[in-house]
Amino acid sequence: MKIAPLFLLLASLCAVPRAAEPFLEKQDLFKVGDNPAYNIYHIPGIVVTAKGTVLAWCEARKRTAGVSDWDDIRILLRRSTDDGRSWSAPVSIAAVPGPKTKNPIALRMKNVDPADVTYNNPVLIADRDGTVHMLFCLEYMRVFYQRSTDDGLTFTTPVEITATFDAFTKDYGWKVLATGPNHSIQLRNGRLIVPVWLSTGTGGNAHRPSVTATIFSDDAGKTWQAGNIAVPDTAAWINPNETVAIELNDGRVMLNVRNESKAHRRLVTTSPDGATGWSTPRFDDALLEPICMGGIVRYRHGGQNLILFSNPHNLDKEKGQPEPGKSRDRKNVSVKISRDEGQTWSVHKSIEPGPSMYSDIAVTRAGTILCFYGRSGDNQGMAAFAGGRLTVARFNLEWLADGKATQP
Repeated sequence: MKIAPLFLLLASLCAVPRAAEPFLEKQDLFKVGDNPAYNIYHIPGIVVTAKGTVLAWCEARKRTAGVSDWDDIRILLRRSTDDGRSWSAPVSIAAVPGPKTKNPIALRMKNVDPADVTYNNPVLIADRDGTVHMLFCLEYMRVFYQRSTDDGLTFTTPVEITATFDAFTKDYGWKVLATGPNHSIQLRNGRLIVPVWLSTGTGGNAHRPSVTATIFSDDAGKTWQAGNIAVPDTAAWINPNETVAIELNDGRVMLNVRNESKAHRRLVTTSPDGATGWSTPRFDDALLEPICMGGIVRYRHGGQNLILFSNPHNLDKEKGQPEPGKSRDRKNVSVKISRDEGQTWSVHKSIEPGPSMYSDIAVTRAGTILCFYGRSGDNQGMAAFAGGRLTVARFNLEWLADGKATQP
C-alpha cells in the first residue's frame, strides 16, 4: 500500500517535459560560384507561410562594373517544407513583360549599362489565409504587386502599383524608390503594411538623400495607399532608408529604421495604424547601426511572446562603441531578444562573428528560429558589402536565450 504514492511520484516526475537541447546549424542557400550567371547574392529575405512553408529569397546580381545596385539583377526564391532543413532549387520569381527603361537617374552615373534590367527590393508577406503577397521594384522607379496561393510555387502576373507613390510627391519629390526589403507584416485587423524609402537620387549611389514611409492595403493587396512620411531626412536623422516593421501587442506598428546618423544607432518610430500619426523618431541605444539592413520578427511559441531582432553588432566590447574608423564595418551578425515590446533587449547572441551583412529573421511553426544573412566567402572582394554567400542559421530559443550573451 505504501508503494503506490512513490510510484505516482515517480510517474509524475517522468511526465515533466524535458527542455529542448540548444542547437545551431548553418546552411548556405546561395553561394558565389554555384551559378555562373551571378557573382553577387544580396538582400536576403525569409518568411514562413500559414501552412508552414519557409520561403527564402534574394537579389542575384550580375556585376559588370561600378555600383552593383543598378546592374542586371534577378529575384530568386528557394522553398523548404521541413522546417528549414532542406531546400528546393532556386527559381526566378519576378518578371515584367514588355520593354524596360532604365531609371534616368541611374544613367547619370558611371558604369551603368542602360541594357541591364534591375529588379530590386522584394518584399513578401505571409497572409493568415495562406496567400503570399509580394511587392518588388523595377529600376528603382516602378513597383509591382503579385501573389501566390500555392505557398510560393507560382505567382500571378505582376500588376503595377507605382501610382500609389504619387501621393508622396506633395511632401517629397522622389526620383528613386524602393520597397522594404525583407519580409513585411499583416496586422491583426488584416491590413498589409510595407515600409518604403524614397530618394531624390542626387546623392551617393543615387540612393541619397532619403526618407522612410509605408504603403498599405486594406483589401488583401487589391489596392494600395500611401501613408505619411515616418522618418524625414534631417541633421539628426540622416538618410533613413531600409526599414522593417512589427505590430506591437497594443496594436501599434513599430518601424525599425536603417540610417546614416552620427549616433550609429537604429531609429525607431511608432504609429497607431502603421500609416499615420508617427511618433518622433528616437535612437535605440542598444541597437548599433553600421548602415546595414536588419531583421525583426515576433516569436510567439511555447508560452513565450518576444520580439527578435538581427543585424551586424559591430561593437568594440572594451570601448562600448564601434572601433574608430570602423563604424560602418559589417560584421558580427547577432540576434537580440526583447521581452518588453522593443523597449529593452535582454539577450544578445552572436551568430557570425566575422564579416556578415544584411539579414532577415523568421520563426517556423515548430518554434525554430531562422536567420538568413550574408557572410564572407569566396567573393572576398565584396566581403564588406554583400559577402560571398547567403546562409540560413537554424537554431532554437534554448540556444539563443541560454544566458551566454556574447560580444564581438
